[in-house]
Amino acid sequence: MILAIETATNVCSVALFRDNAVIGLLESDEHNAHSRILHVLIDRLFTETGTSLSHLTAVAVSKGPGSYTGLRIGVSAAKGFCYAKDIPLIAINTLECMAAGMKVHLAGSGRAIENPLLIPMIDARRMEVYSAIYNTNLVPVRETQAEIITPESFQTLRLTSPLVIAGDGADKCKNILPGENITYLDDFQASAAWMLHPAIDAFRHQRFENTAYFEPFYLKDFIAGKPRVKGLE
Repeated sequence: MILAIETATNVCSVALFRDNAVIGLLESDEHNAHSRILHVLIDRLFTETGTSLSHLTAVAVSKGPGSYTGLRIGVSAAKGFCYAKDIPLIAINTLECMAAGMKVHLAGSGRAIENPLLIPMIDARRMEVYSAIYNTNLVPVRETQAEIITPESFQTLRLTSPLVIAGDGADKCKNILPGENITYLDDFQASAAWMLHPAIDAFRHQRFENTAYFEPFYLKDFIAGKPRVKGLE
């Protein structure tokens, strides 16, 4: 049984996997609440599924890119469980997890799109996003990068393949990139449930992290904003 933790975006999501299936899922999109609700959700998840920490054989965490604070909260929790139970830590690229979910979402929606390229996006503030490009076998066509969305974004790809874009960064594209040959999944968000197949594959092939030294994949350095207090300079 694998506990999956997703905190890279505004969604705080936890899931339990057993026998190649999601047996429990809890999520919250409450703003800036990851540190307060993550362990509450995990406790509820164990209770509602009739399981406990003692049943775990691994913990999978969404490693980024994404929110600096959210990633640290999720990874810290995952490490704590792995240390406590002496079980392996699995880390999956957040965008890969989202691409896996986009594939499932498309299959369930009945949309007939032949050989699309999947482009998961995470909001990185202003007009910048974190994105990657995958084919339907989840093989990267272009690796993860931070990029500013412009009318020229994905221009060559748009001419050769249908594109599917999803995630909380997708809204930045809609008014800039034409809809021709592009499908937006408006009701899609990051979720621990999308980690099911990547996490099980990593477990089977023993692609584990060094729990002591593992760090989230921030992609960009954290830059603290200068506090602004009225009346102070």
